[in-house]
Amino acid sequence: MRRLGDNNSGFTLMEVLVAMVILTVGLLGTAALITGIINSNKLSNRISAATVLAQDKMEDVKRLGYSGMPASDTTTTEAYNSITNYSLYKRVTFTEVANPAAGMKKITVTVYWESDGHSVVLKTILAE
Repeated sequence: MRRLGDNNSGFTLMEVLVAMVILTVGLLGTAALITGIINSNKLSNRISAATVLAQDKMEDVKRLGYSGMPASDTTTTEAYNSITNYSLYKRVTFTEVANPAAGMKKITVTVYWESDGHSVVLKTILAE
């Protein structure tokens, strides 16, 4: 006949608690990692969209050429909610005449998002 105290085939309460703590720490670490990955993917998507918007504007600038751009220093702003399908972005185009030299125009396109908290900048120089 077996006695109740002689049974060693199970886990003690302390072993179960230690295992639960280790499992909890691992799961919390995984949850933090997943949250970081999701936020990084979101930022990456925003950077990609902003870069596409800036490149799109640069293509317009190149198509217009030197004579199609303003004759004096000019800033053009496309406000938030004004760019079709890209309501989260604002695009600013700045034209500097005679920079870096006479007969040249430096064009800077900046795309902002998250209330101007982040931005992408592209620059080009047009010559006569």
